[in-house]
Amino acid sequence: MEQAEDSFRFLPVKGFDEESDCGHGRVETRRCSVISDLSPTESKEEWTGLKTPVKIESERYLKSTGETENETRFYISSLQAGAGLINRSVCAHRGVENSLHWVLDVGFNEDNSRKRTGFAAQNCSLLNKIALNLLKNEKTTKTGVRRKRLKAGWDNYCLIKLFKN
Repeated sequence: MEQAEDSFRFLPVKGFDEESDCGHGRVETRRCSVISDLSPTESKEEWTGLKTPVKIESERYLKSTGETENETRFYISSLQAGAGLINRSVCAHRGVENSLHWVLDVGFNEDNSRKRTGFAAQNCSLLNKIALNLLKNEKTTKTGVRRKRLKAGWDNYCLIKLFKN
């Protein structure tokens, strides 16, 4: 983290992009900066395949409270890409991550799981993701993941149908 911060403090920024969007009661502005000249980077041999260090600065204005939140995140990429593409990709990836976690929490109640020993939490999370994919691939019923899951638990015919698709 410290090396990434130093890189953006001392090396010239090659590309910059800024995007704003509104939704869910907030206005968010994301500023993306990328560096391409890594020759002065300290201990760059530790960063095998590194082509583009990235800094994303987010500013969120919450309409309901009038408060502003600021966050800075650093990424490293093996792609030689421009700031605009990286900014949109990071935003899209966060959307996918957030929607996946939301589905796992609502459909599988993962946040209330009490599994804490060894690899139990990771193993159960993996099984939940497999089950989620099976449930999403079942297209004959137009119901949500939670309802499909309950129906498969109650009806062996529905459970078997999930594995056949």
